[in-house]
Amino acid sequence: MSDTTYVQEYNAVLETLAKYIEGCAKAEGSLMRPAFHPDAVMFSAADSAVIRVPVYDDLFDGIDNDFKPSTPSSAVVTVDIVGNVASARVDSDDVDGFRFSDFFHLLNADGQWQIVAKTFYTHPSTAS
Repeated sequence: MSDTTYVQEYNAVLETLAKYIEGCAKAEGSLMRPAFHPDAVMFSAADSAVIRVPVYDDLFDGIDNDFKPSTPSSAVVTVDIVGNVASARVDSDDVDGFRFSDFFHLLNADGQWQIVAKTFYTHPSTAS
């Protein structure tokens, strides 16, 4: 086979997401950095306000400085690929005590999938 198949692209997207998941688990931003395009952006909402977080300025440093290594359970819930664009959802339980639903947009340029945007939801703590 000379043409790339959907299964190959799907697995390549999973490999990119695995870098993010591993970086969260080990609390090492350097592990997830290769998954992100240098111009990637991240958004969340808090108190009804949209918050833009620069990935290269805040995400990696935040993972390194504010999180401890943990043993989260993570699941790639969805992957949708059309041509050289993809979207994916990853749910993670117990990333240093937090539970997240992350939504990613990815682009494939020069045969490499990279995350270009992330939006996330931090689930309320169930601790009393």
